[in-house]
Amino acid sequence: MRVFSKVSLIVLFVFCFTQLGEAKVKLPTLIADGMVLQREQTISVWGTADPNEEVVVQFLKRKVETRADAQGNWQIALPPMKAGGPYTMNVNEIQLKDILIGDVWLCSGQSNMELPISRVIDKYRAEAEADSNPMIRYVKTPWNYNFHGPQTDIKPVEWKSLTPENAMSFSAVAYFFAKDIYAKTKVPVGIINSSVGGSPIEAWISEEGLKPFPLYLNDKRICESDQYIADVTKLGRESQNLWNIALYQSDEGLHGSQPWYASQYDDSSWTKTELFDVSWAANGFNPINGSHWFRKDFDVPQQFIGKGATLRLGCIADADSVYVNGTFVGTVSYRYPPRIYEIPVHLLKAGKNNITIRLISYGGRPEFVKDKPYKILCGDQEISLLGEWKHHLGTQMPAMPSQISFQYKPVGLYNGMIAPLLPFKFAGVIWYQGESNTGKYNEYGALLSTLIADWRSKLDAPELPFFIVQLPNFMQSHSQPIESNWAELRNKQLEVTRTVPNTALAVAIDLGEWNDIHPLSKKEVGHRLSLQAQKLVYGDKKLVSEGPVYESATTDGDKIILSFRSGTDDLLLVPKLKGFSIAGKDRVFKWAKARIESNKVIVWNEDIANPVLVRYGWDDNPADINLANKAGLPASPFTTEY
Repeated sequence: MRVFSKVSLIVLFVFCFTQLGEAKVKLPTLIADGMVLQREQTISVWGTADPNEEVVVQFLKRKVETRADAQGNWQIALPPMKAGGPYTMNVNEIQLKDILIGDVWLCSGQSNMELPISRVIDKYRAEAEADSNPMIRYVKTPWNYNFHGPQTDIKPVEWKSLTPENAMSFSAVAYFFAKDIYAKTKVPVGIINSSVGGSPIEAWISEEGLKPFPLYLNDKRICESDQYIADVTKLGRESQNLWNIALYQSDEGLHGSQPWYASQYDDSSWTKTELFDVSWAANGFNPINGSHWFRKDFDVPQQFIGKGATLRLGCIADADSVYVNGTFVGTVSYRYPPRIYEIPVHLLKAGKNNITIRLISYGGRPEFVKDKPYKILCGDQEISLLGEWKHHLGTQMPAMPSQISFQYKPVGLYNGMIAPLLPFKFAGVIWYQGESNTGKYNEYGALLSTLIADWRSKLDAPELPFFIVQLPNFMQSHSQPIESNWAELRNKQLEVTRTVPNTALAVAIDLGEWNDIHPLSKKEVGHRLSLQAQKLVYGDKKLVSEGPVYESATTDGDKIILSFRSGTDDLLLVPKLKGFSIAGKDRVFKWAKARIESNKVIVWNEDIANPVLVRYGWDDNPADINLANKAGLPASPFTTEY
């Protein structure tokens, strides 16, 4: 009996312990140590537990009790609170520490929102590496999509305070925006960055929101089959793997008696070429995909020896593996990241050295991108790598088979990366997206307006501020007026902020780079966003937060007179206004002359007697446009047509 009693007690103890373990409250990922909660709005705390389990939340001398419902879900509301912290919160047996109350901003979009400080460190190294502010917190929502329905949580991730180490992973735009906002308000700032590179806008809208767009809903319905996604993904991976195997097996540079990257390899039979001469990249009209090898000898001065050096190879389409004196020093697998490779201290020698690049082209035209740094840096000295190289084809391949990117399909990112955030409260939203929708610019205005209404509805915040980054200048400038998808989409962004309440535009038409879809000047983008927030959210009504905003046009004989929104129209006088084109009823645009008179702009062309339309900055990359106001803020590109 005694033995039985002991066994029974042990079983009972284990049973009770198990039950207690199962009953333990679980919190969503974002309700965690270091979080920032939105001030002056009702605070939601939510999670799961056993059905009917009692949940007690204690925070700032407040105690709120509830019970989990039949499905184990629970949610409580705490009253609005003023900014402050750090504080501690208890949820049953869980204690959350280092909580701040301040302003929480939802940042979303594609790669220019996702782009971290580490990618623009060349421009902002001194600032980022010396920066620390425990009142600024950041969290990046892990990549996720789902086509079956809105998800209730995100994958595990932690809130991070702003430190020199953590700053490297912060979104560059969000980093500079948060710093500006904190400098203005001295209120804690929380950033939730939920963005995915390359994502189109329709991936971020809910199924209900996309009802006016049946094409996208049907695309989403196809993706509801998990088996279809698994099969297509597997086939895509297999086809690309086979392509890579064939590339490796047939690449002469890897399988000869001596690899082509070897320091002493004899490249005397290779073809001489200039770095930016792309004659090697195509056979007539068709690009030559596969592997291309490049070698260059360079001299190293004695003062480099025994020191670390950095190799800069601009940007390369598409991938590269790089060797210095036969030793591998780095690789990048796709076009956009800057090639920055550290050269070990022992590797360089006085006198002749060699660099070898194995360039892989997947499907387009391979190239070394112009106007990027190609050099070796050691302290304040550098060795240029421009000029003559030697080239040899390793192997020619067909274009790599394409693969469906399901994360770009409609609704998927909303379900996986926005829906789990809905119980949170926000001060506003920053949206930087559009590059992936320029091919269908005609529908972008409707989609962007839909997204704003959709998120406001789901967040139960009908007046939630939205701040939109307008697409910057990119690609080639043109000598004559052209039709431009990028200009059209910029205009859609402008029109949304003119028609949808509590929205504003951060113009970036002067902050881009012709050869890089990810321009470096993220600090000014963040600053212009903060100016709009300072006016719309923080009530600085006297602040000039944007450049001249086109409002109306009137015709006076052979001239068109442009007026701008009051408060933005203290125009900066310049010797010669540039960037205007004008057209008659035939819609044939010609460059126009323009001058400023009494805060209006007069536009004309002597060859057009009866003008009807004016455009400003209407190009992929409009050159030398200079309409701005005395606050130093540029005008958005615009057209009088709509």
